[in-house]
Amino acid sequence: MWAWMLVALGLLTNPFWSLIHEAIHDLFHPNRRVNACFGRFLAILFGSPFRILRMSHLVHHKLNRLPAEGTEYYDSEKGSKAAAAPGYYFQIFIGLYLVEILSPLYFFLPKLWLAGFKRRYLRPNSVSALLMDNWLRPEALREIRVDGLLTMSWLTLGFYCYGHNWPLLLMTLLGRGFLISFLDNIYHYETPVGDVFYAKNLQLAGPLAKMLLNFNFHGIHHVNPAIPWIQLPRAFEAQGGRFAGGYFAATLRQLHGPIALQDLPQGTPEVRIRPL
Repeated sequence: MWAWMLVALGLLTNPFWSLIHEAIHDLFHPNRRVNACFGRFLAILFGSPFRILRMSHLVHHKLNRLPAEGTEYYDSEKGSKAAAAPGYYFQIFIGLYLVEILSPLYFFLPKLWLAGFKRRYLRPNSVSALLMDNWLRPEALREIRVDGLLTMSWLTLGFYCYGHNWPLLLMTLLGRGFLISFLDNIYHYETPVGDVFYAKNLQLAGPLAKMLLNFNFHGIHHVNPAIPWIQLPRAFEAQGGRFAGGYFAATLRQLHGPIALQDLPQGTPEVRIRPL
């Protein structure tokens, strides 16, 4: 019976992420300190430091659908779909969450090593370099390490308490990783390159939409990221929004694989990348 409860908890993965998402945009609670406190607490249970989730997501908003950020892009002048496919499918099946949950281990390395890695392997103006600039600040690095330690502690304790039933917990975490990774890019797949404000609004039955905290109104969210989840349907109607298809159809469509940049529609010009 307890094992079947894990299935229910696993299926609530994306609603749980939606709560963290509200905290990322300072919408979880009007008090910023309360918002940050709950954001960190929820992120620790999610499996990754809040600072990493927050900055990565905010950069996603800033660089949405630019060539440096798209999940399904590949350049047909430099490679083939077959060559891009393994990395793409790994990313959407488990890779995204795997990077998030393993990231604390990286930041436990000495700061000098981290700074040296950044100088040696990351281009100065790349997205990764911009993120590392933020994460290597003393306060940020301390927060990441504390949250990472708490995350690893509850995971270790969890596996210990499960005893010989530890595969049940592992399967739950793998299920969480699949749901997070597989449903992350469905709002952006096949959308115009260069339009940083564009994302799909996907049709979903009312009860399921509410369970996801109206995450299916993702296009409205990208245009108005300061609107809390409960007001997204109203904003969708007020702005004459249109659905770009059904939620589950969009989910399956991304199985078509990576897409050449040259084959995607072009959106608005790039925006300037500002320091974080």
